[in-house]
Amino acid sequence: MLDLLHTFSGVLVNVLTVLIGSTLGLLLKKQIPEKLTTAVMTAIGLCTVAIGVTGVIKGQNQLVMIISLVLGTIVGTLIDIDGKLTKIGDKLQKKKGENEKSTFSQGFVTASLLFCVGAMTIVGSMNAGISGDNQMLYTKSVLDLISSTMLGASLGIGVLFSSVFVLAFQGGLVALSMALGSFLNDFAVAELICAGSVMIIALGLNLIGITKIKVANLLPGLVLVPVVCKIMELF
Repeated sequence: MLDLLHTFSGVLVNVLTVLIGSTLGLLLKKQIPEKLTTAVMTAIGLCTVAIGVTGVIKGQNQLVMIISLVLGTIVGTLIDIDGKLTKIGDKLQKKKGENEKSTFSQGFVTASLLFCVGAMTIVGSMNAGISGDNQMLYTKSVLDLISSTMLGASLGIGVLFSSVFVLAFQGGLVALSMALGSFLNDFAVAELICAGSVMIIALGLNLIGITKIKVANLLPGLVLVPVVCKIMELF
């Protein structure tokens, strides 16, 4: 039991920092000028794009990224993952009595993806599941504490509820890594980081306001990456 708790401690700490950061952002919302939050959100968006670019470079085979993301996007669009996440946000919004102009859904979806898609999430969760090493998830937690504070101040209470998605997504990655550790070799991990980083770039462009990409619809691509890698290794 203690070993299992230790394995998932990085995820639990990350969830806690998102809760603390978003709550702090909500409390400071009225004290922080809108001009400042807009400027900081732009900076976060630019940093997100930069992080994504550095992650894409780690890919070893561009075909894996292309095949996985194209097929994954087809699946995600048909299932309409983005729409379902937005509906979850809308339902939570109604329960909280927010008005139609609220940014609840935007905050929920944006924060959920920002905290869950990227190199640190993928590698950190795999390290925790395979070897019990949570160091990267602890580092990510500190970064998410800062990001969730600014997102909470800018996009509202929806950011707070993204902690549920963080728990489910990262916890699922850790559990999957525990079960399929040998299946996820260095090649697969590198391509997972590459594909996840493409999503990070898209999310960063959304944060800046340049695009309105439905990033959640790309998520099935991450599931397909290890499969495509194995097929390529066979041939």
